[in-house]
Amino acid sequence: MRLEAGPEAIPPTTTDDEIRAAVAQADLPALLVAVATLTGDRTLLREEFRPDPSQFLDPDAGISPATAAAAREEVVRALARYRDGGCVAAPPPDEGRLRAAIDFLVGGGLDDDYFRLLEEELALGGRDHRAPRWHKDDVAPGVPFTVAIVGAGMSGIAAAHRLDQAGVPFVVFEKNPEVGGTWWENRYPGCRVDVPNHLYSYSFAQTDEWPGYYSTQAVLLDYFRSCVDHFGLRDRIRFGTEVLGADWDDSEQCWTVRVATAGGAVETHRFQALVSAVGQLNRPKFPDIPGRDTFAGPAFHSAEWDDTVELAGRRVGVIGTGASAAQFIPPVAQVAGELVVFQRTPPWLLPVPNYQAELPEGVRWLLRHVPDYAHWNRLWIFWRMHEGLLPAAVVDPEWEHRDRSVSAANDVVREFLTAYLRASFPDDALFEKVVPRYPPIAKRIVLDNGVYPAALARENVRLVTEPIAEITEKGVRTCDGVEYQLDVLIYGTGFQASNFLVPMRIRGRGGADLHETWGPDARAYLGLTVPGFPNLFLMYGPNTNIVVNGSIIYFSECEAHYIVESVRMLLERGCRSMDVRRDVHDAYNEAVDAQNARMAWGASSVNTWYKSATGRISQNWPFSLLEYWQRTRVPDPGDYELR
Repeated sequence: MRLEAGPEAIPPTTTDDEIRAAVAQADLPALLVAVATLTGDRTLLREEFRPDPSQFLDPDAGISPATAAAAREEVVRALARYRDGGCVAAPPPDEGRLRAAIDFLVGGGLDDDYFRLLEEELALGGRDHRAPRWHKDDVAPGVPFTVAIVGAGMSGIAAAHRLDQAGVPFVVFEKNPEVGGTWWENRYPGCRVDVPNHLYSYSFAQTDEWPGYYSTQAVLLDYFRSCVDHFGLRDRIRFGTEVLGADWDDSEQCWTVRVATAGGAVETHRFQALVSAVGQLNRPKFPDIPGRDTFAGPAFHSAEWDDTVELAGRRVGVIGTGASAAQFIPPVAQVAGELVVFQRTPPWLLPVPNYQAELPEGVRWLLRHVPDYAHWNRLWIFWRMHEGLLPAAVVDPEWEHRDRSVSAANDVVREFLTAYLRASFPDDALFEKVVPRYPPIAKRIVLDNGVYPAALARENVRLVTEPIAEITEKGVRTCDGVEYQLDVLIYGTGFQASNFLVPMRIRGRGGADLHETWGPDARAYLGLTVPGFPNLFLMYGPNTNIVVNGSIIYFSECEAHYIVESVRMLLERGCRSMDVRRDVHDAYNEAVDAQNARMAWGASSVNTWYKSATGRISQNWPFSLLEYWQRTRVPDPGDYELR
């Protein structure tokens, strides 16, 4: 996949009607700003064309059909003039014009921090605003400082790239034979991302070659491979090498890392810092159901899909109806002779008509011929999702209908989602089974374009809501005594999200074991650092998951930035280690817990992977994306014990 390719000039033979056809398929707000900055025609940003980002279900963001049509026609004329003038672009906008363009897109009222955040996300002209503005050779030449990164998935690649830019030596240990992490391991049918891929991508590595709006596993894997090769990181990755554990040496102020090589040998290596980039969703979770090991037929988890098992014409059982199951159930239903889906908790479905759609040719044309349309479109998606449905997740303590919703805004979302379910499941009996009895946003919402409801309505598919009593040699027996005989059993039951860093054994100061220190509830300052474990940084650590407001890649970029700036702080101060203060860590986690309790996912009793075994929300970030950006700009030396 090609990254950050230069735009092509509009061929002089391109007709106005061909431009018009492409313009008709674009996101209008992003297109207006992209063409205005390209051509210098600021009249495209006049008040009547200003979008309302809060109208997130309207493609034109509240712009009336007549006004939208007029705006698109003006864009056509502007691009025609650009074509006829030889495709000479206007000078890049200065800060004032850039701020005005961003204000137009997002509704205005930005303070300086929000503007800087959005400028970074925009990366206009491919400029990498988040690149380190320092280099080790200038700050601390000759001082040994090498970093071990565990995992070559999305977060590990981001950390490696930033350290490389800063000239900090590093080694990436990857247990798999290829990069990609979850996008290497999860290969079940229908696997794809549930964030628009123009946003589910690095701000510093954009491409105009996305084939669809929401990329499949294979496309995303290709993207991450391309990033590794484009940035020259592959030779610093040790594939087929699993990290077994690491021990902090307080006298030497370094980590001793134990790894198992592909050949089975165990090696030890020393590093000044250790970055865990294994994420939260990397170890399959199997349900605690009696008799699970007695089933005589093939059985596997969706994260460990077994392509050798024939499903065509066979009796297949699926346990679970979460995000992964909702993706693989439709293709399995098409080939199975009989499919029995065992549902414990139904998911809310969010209608996304283009979820599996390819990018229209007109959009591809714009990506090729309108410089920075991809960047402005990405920023538009970011802004509409940056808080997204988050306000509707906040609990209103005066709200009386807490069994169904947590606020008036949450109830509006419930009515909207319920209406979609009603339209998608005309059969009354099936509809009653799929309507959730918990507030929206309390559990992960599943994106749908009609495929999942159609699969459950097939004649060869049965949705079972009776609780499972046991798994037998022949199939699954529910609590009403019915035994469903099966040939194949598939678990779509998620991951051990709360078991961070499992199965590695990490021992910090005084030999303290990280998992014993945590107990049942993992916590970290900013999701990154843990008291007693100097120079250990966690990516996608505790309480850094986002629910309805953006892309996790945003968090990983913030974390990678913080890690690199932490290394800089150590080197500039002549220190060898940083250990977060206990009081700082505890106060931070108290604030996170208090705010999570005010959110739908904290107030609801529904089962969800957001919660640990004790019921604590150990995954989710309950504040704004801006706040995390602000907190991770520069490490505060006062937060740490520096040695």
